[in-house]
Amino acid sequence: MNVFFDNCTSPVFASTLNGFIAHEGHQAVHIRDLGALPKGRHSADVEWIDFLRKSNDEWIFFSGDGRILRNPAERAALRSAGLHGFILAPTYQKTPLHQVASLLVLRWPEVVQIVKLLQPPSMHEIPISRHAKLRSLSF
Repeated sequence: MNVFFDNCTSPVFASTLNGFIAHEGHQAVHIRDLGALPKGRHSADVEWIDFLRKSNDEWIFFSGDGRILRNPAERAALRSAGLHGFILAPTYQKTPLHQVASLLVLRWPEVVQIVKLLQPPSMHEIPISRHAKLRSLSF
């Protein structure tokens, strides 16, 4: 499984999670490190969504911007792409990078469980609290 982090997340999250999951055969990449996108880091959300949809690999994505679910074009692209998406709760914006990175590693088993149990497309919010459950989002 490949994990994509968009521009609304720090590259630190992708590299940290990649270090944790690489031994399982997974890979985490940040948009800035995905050279196959025509506009690179400057690709619009619908462009990277379409790239992931067309890929022969299994992709999930993380975003720090819940507005992706409110934009009609992006919402339609997400539905048609058949992706599992994970949105970081707004409180992550005020949380130090090292804490967010540790929470992503902590939540990884839950993410994998959701991907295994649910058919895509699905969307979940990752809360800041270590004890709160991931929340399903409609889109």
